Amino acid sequence: MEHPGLSTNMRRILLLISCLILAVGICGGPLMMRLYYVEGGSRIWLSSWLQTGGWPLTLIPLAILYYYRRKTEGSNAKFYLMTPRIFIASFVIGVATGLDDFLYSWGGSKLPVSTSSLLLAAQLAFTAVGAFFIVKLKLSPFSINAVVLLTVGAVLLGIRSNGDRPEGVTSKEYIIGFMMTLLAAALYGVILPCIELIYMKAKQAITSTLVLEIQMIMSFAATAFCTVGMIANKDFQAMSREAKQFNVGEARYYTVIVCTAAIWQCFFVGIIGVIYCSSSLMSGVMIAVLLPVTEVLAVIFFKENFSGEKGLALFLSLWGFVSYFYGEFRQTKKQKNTSPEAEMTITTHTESV
Repeated sequence: MEHPGLSTNMRRILLLISCLILAVGICGGPLMMRLYYVEGGSRIWLSSWLQTGGWPLTLIPLAILYYYRRKTEGSNAKFYLMTPRIFIASFVIGVATGLDDFLYSWGGSKLPVSTSSLLLAAQLAFTAVGAFFIVKLKLSPFSINAVVLLTVGAVLLGIRSNGDRPEGVTSKEYIIGFMMTLLAAALYGVILPCIELIYMKAKQAITSTLVLEIQMIMSFAATAFCTVGMIANKDFQAMSREAKQFNVGEARYYTVIVCTAAIWQCFFVGIIGVIYCSSSLMSGVMIAVLLPVTEVLAVIFFKENFSGEKGLALFLSLWGFVSYFYGEFRQTKKQKNTSPEAEMTITTHTESV
């Protein structure tokens, strides 16, 4: 995706910053969510709400950007840049994100982090397919190979689905959690290309401010969706009781709640930044490439069993990532080699005219 007002170096810097923010969210989010369940939390709608409930934090960078616009543009500076068309599209995608949050939270309540993270690696496959149909992204043989490897990895985990079942979780609950997590990966694999489609069809300059506005509306819509679920499930009334029964104390219960919301917001801001600076498929790759880090942290903090099936699935996932990145490297190298030839052709044509 090209940005006329953004230099290549600046885009690379923003991409790096977005990747670092995303890393905090994708590694910390699942661990905090699992901590909530392990220490006695059980409200799935609350856990879903926390994934986007930190959306007001987006107001801080938006306020800073507005301040700078006021300094450069004076009274002509617009308070917001989003058009009604983009607002509606962002809100609809936000509602879909809320549903995705619920599916993921349900799965996360029944599965170890190491298993749910490996399943979410299949998101790259869903994102690649979604990007192919929604934004007409061309898939190279290396991308297709990555999709196949990640799919096989997910299937491999399903073969021995009860091998790492947490204590107190029935076989039926585990299977439902497995399917919910896979559905969450599939749905988010569609959501990411839809965000990229908003950028492509925006009919206005895609700036950092607009990107953050889109993220804020999406998170607000997702939070509103989950709030309805919390009200219907009476989660707000149950929070004080759950806090008193939390294994590590009432004060730490609310600390976990606040930290979870903040860390998940890093995930969503990072995602939208990567799509802005690169593509939806790149964001899917970044989620998947951080998988080994999340796996190691889950084993360290929660003493989770890392079976042979998980090891093989992780190997296939890493193979898929390497395949994708090698394909991207070859494509970039090919473009660099053809660019000088194209310039020579244009120059020769101009001189002959």
